[in-house]
Amino acid sequence: MPLWTCRRAFVTAAVLLVLLALGWAAVVVAVAVQASRRQTSTSDAIVVMGAAQYNGRPSPVLRARLDHAAALYFRGVAPIVLVTGGVGRGDTLSEAEVGRHYLIQAGLPPDAVAALPPAPSTYQALQAVAEWFDGRDSRRVLLVSDGFHMLRLRIIAPHLGLIPFTSPAPGSPIDANARSNLGYMLAEGVKVPFAWLFHR
Repeated sequence: MPLWTCRRAFVTAAVLLVLLALGWAAVVVAVAVQASRRQTSTSDAIVVMGAAQYNGRPSPVLRARLDHAAALYFRGVAPIVLVTGGVGRGDTLSEAEVGRHYLIQAGLPPDAVAALPPAPSTYQALQAVAEWFDGRDSRRVLLVSDGFHMLRLRIIAPHLGLIPFTSPAPGSPIDANARSNLGYMLAEGVKVPFAWLFHR
């Protein structure tokens, strides 16, 4: 291959890498901006995105999300809390079931908390939420998770017919740990474009 052709290929590859890096950085900034926004809007349901549970006890991350959802419910933001989440390896209970039990113990009426079918991914969790809304005219949801998750939720939810608002859980261990939070945000730099392209 002639030298000039090699040089052109190298320059082209370098330019593409720089553009990809800049695009990824722009997405990470957008994730951080969305993570800082709290939209406490009256909704038809508060939706808690799942996180790990340990033998029937919510992990600190899930507990922070549930506590925030409970506070929003008691403020009258929505009449019901929908809890999502999957079943971990070796577990018999889903994160959603554990979350429902926790919220009832926290004082929410049993008929004001629904554990949705197990969902191992963000898309499947939101799909379960959309299915819960089947037959209902209004589909406004206040999504509770960690800040890093919010931009992706806002991208996926409308494609499932939901009208999303976001409210990051304050006091989450992820948010409190700068290094951990940064790691999650950097990962979202890849996950968000995938969600934007494929709506999943």
